[in-house]
Parts: sequence; C-alpha cells; structure tokens
Amino acid sequence: MPVLNEERHLDDAVRHTLTQDYPGELELVLAIGPSRDRTEEIARELAASDQRIRVVSNPTGRTPQGLNIAIRASQYSIIVRVDGHSLLPPDYVRAAVETMEQTGADNVGGIMAAEGVTPFEQAVARAMTSKLGVGNARFHTGGEPGEVETVYLGTFRRSALERVGFYDETFVRAQDWEMNHRIRQTGGKIFFTPRMKVTYRPRPNLRALAKQYYHTGRWRRVVGREHQGTLNLRYLAPPLAVVAMVVGVVAGAFGFWPGWILPGGYALAMIAGAALEGRGMPFAAWLRLPLVFATMHISWGVGFLTSPPGLGQAKPNKS
Repeated sequence: MPVLNEERHLDDAVRHTLTQDYPGELELVLAIGPSRDRTEEIARELAASDQRIRVVSNPTGRTPQGLNIAIRASQYSIIVRVDGHSLLPPDYVRAAVETMEQTGADNVGGIMAAEGVTPFEQAVARAMTSKLGVGNARFHTGGEPGEVETVYLGTFRRSALERVGFYDETFVRAQDWEMNHRIRQTGGKIFFTPRMKVTYRPRPNLRALAKQYYHTGRWRRVVGREHQGTLNLRYLAPPLAVVAMVVGVVAGAFGFWPGWILPGGYALAMIAGAALEGRGMPFAAWLRLPLVFATMHISWGVGFLTSPPGLGQAKPNKS
C-alpha cells in the first residue's frame, strides 16, 4: 500500500485489508511518502499494534516508486495492491487467489466501487460508475468475468512483476495500465471478476477532481506514445469533444452563430445524461452531476491535448 497524506482514510484502509477471510498468511507493507499530515504517525502506531504490518519509506512520495519499494520489501509469491483510500471487502484476497488459480492469470482485479459521503462525492461516485462518465471499462461499470486490458489495483503473481521489471517509475500516473500492457505483451493474462469489489473514496471537491483527471489524461497520452496502437475511441472522445467545443466557441465569437451549437449541445447532453444516470440520487448530489461529468471529460481532454512530448521519457534504472 503506497500512502501519502491519507490521515483521513488510512486506519479504515488498513483495518479492511487485515480482516480478510483468506486462510493463508498475510502481511501488509506500507510505503509511506513525505506526508503533510499525521499519516506516518498513524502508520507507525498501526505497525506497533500488529506484527503483520511493516512500514517502509518512500522518499519521493510517488505511487510507482512506493509500489516497487513495498513489493521488494514483501516476502510472498502473491502481491495484492491496495490504495490508502480504498476499502477491501472481507473476501477480496480469497476471491483473487481463487480466480488466479482457476484462470491462470498473472493479474486479477474487480470493480472500483466508488462511494461518496458528501453530495459532491456522491455525484463523483455516480459519474465514475457510469458509461457516460468513464466509458465501458468493466472495472468501473461491472460486467461478466473475462480477460481485459487492465484492472483496478490488481492481485499479481510476483513472478509476472519480476518478468516485466516491476512498475515503470517514469509513469507518475497510468502506471497500472502501462504495466498490465507489458504483462500482456509477454504472454500474461489480465482477468476481471465481479467477485472482487473495492470501495473507493472519490476526490472531495471540484479542484481535486479536475486535477486528478487532468493528470490522468496527460499520462494516458504518454502510454499511447510509448505503446503504439493502444489508443481507441474511448480514450480519444474527451480530447475530441474539447477540440469541437473550442472550435464552436471561436466560430460563435466571430459571428458564425451555428458554432454555439457544439458547446451548447454538449451542455444539454450532460444535463440530459445526468437526468438519466442520476435517478435515485439525493437531490443535492444530482444537481452537481452535470458539472462533475463536464469536469471529468474536459479535464481529461485538456490533459491529453497538452501532454508535452517529453513527459515520461527519462527512464531510471529499474533494476
């Protein structure tokens, strides 16, 4: 578990990770970054109370470095990735290991079940589990078990991680997708099962959400540049929508009134989509849903379009 500034969620995340009904032995390695809150203090208190918990330092605070540090410090042949703001159900590890044994997969994962507390978080959670918000990836929206390109978090065979050289530490974001791609390139199988369902806590405000999706868009383009042929319409839809709306606004500003149809049509589509996707939500959360959809799409699209060519090129030694 790579951890940075997780004072709010760390205790719950650790408790859910260690209360598994898996019959084998478990250890939890916490890779702690230079947090600005009480995260490290809480981590060391937890480690002192449970001998299964180990704390290691992640000086950079970055996710791929923390993951590699924790993996190398671990001792078992199966590696379960956990995030500091995710809550595992009691049968998560057992379901992962059973699925791995049944399918022969190198990595198995399940559903990223976003759940919010505040009205804004509830709106983000609904958007993150809808096709309008994030496309048709099964780890977001659910579906039948089967082979996929990538999964949320993941439970790995250690041998597969060693085979591909662990996480590429130049990928500050999108490191999951990139490594799963390398596993598949070397003949490995990535498998999705709805049996594995992880509670995920969304970003708490609009600024944090926009930052998350902006950087995700930037790094997804880096993956596309490094691994040719991995971009499809699902990934290109947000940047294409941003370009269309900018063209429409410019055309409208210069007197070509039909240009306003593009941004206006997008706004109406988000309102109509929110009306459908938001059924059953609390009213305060439903009101925020169109803005959440637009923030996710536009931030991702702008990040993709403005991703600099040199991003992610300097690669450190992975040995």
